Amino acid sequence: MRTIRIFQIAFALYSGLAALSACNAQQPAAATGTVAKVNGTAIPQSRLELIVRERTSQGQPDSPELRRSVREDLINREILAQEAVRKGLDKNADVAAQVDLARQSVLVRAFLQDHLKANPVSDDALMKDYETIKGQLGNKEYKARHILVDKEEDAKAIIAQIKKGTKFEKLASDKSKDMGSKSKGGELEWSSSGNFVLPFASALTKLQKGQMTQEPVQSQFGWHVIRLDDVRPLKAPSFEEVKPNLAQRVQQQQLEKFISELRAKAKVE
Repeated sequence: MRTIRIFQIAFALYSGLAALSACNAQQPAAATGTVAKVNGTAIPQSRLELIVRERTSQGQPDSPELRRSVREDLINREILAQEAVRKGLDKNADVAAQVDLARQSVLVRAFLQDHLKANPVSDDALMKDYETIKGQLGNKEYKARHILVDKEEDAKAIIAQIKKGTKFEKLASDKSKDMGSKSKGGELEWSSSGNFVLPFASALTKLQKGQMTQEPVQSQFGWHVIRLDDVRPLKAPSFEEVKPNLAQRVQQQQLEKFISELRAKAKVE
């Protein structure tokens, strides 16, 4: 459904947040014991359990075969790591820096996971966000075409050609610089006015079905010639349908605010 996709786009998260949210699930207690010993160095069971949890979260079933495979991987890793240390690679500056970054990443993820767990998002906050965004979408969806060019005079010339009988679709295919729509004769997907930049939305919502803008419309992308092909009522998805995306969006905002507050207190030289 188009409107659900609109919400999903609106609630898109910065990279990695979804992984952090997944970490909020209750983790099992750390396992004890040893998987194997390599040249006297023990590989802890907890390491195997960590990788198994990662694999099962990606859809693999927990099975004896999976555990045997992970055990073999851990043994190979330990053998290779020991060889790297034997050659003194752990003293290499680049390698040491990468190890430090990996350690820091784990600590940051654990800290943010802990913060999210200690500050859960309430349904009231999610509902408030839902109502705000639903209001911004409006109650209509528009099916439009447009032709985008760099210069106002070019847009005026296109309008004149259309008035003389040249097909809008042909001019869009020939002249529009919007690569996403020109091959479709300038056709845009069904969308609410809130998904368009303001000058475009303002001009579009003033048109009647079948009408074209009589003057070029300027936005930060260039000059538009717009035609409204159809209008239909917009049915927003229910709160329950978008609640997971809303939760991730609010968590993102929460983390950004929290990080900004920490940075303001930090002494950065």
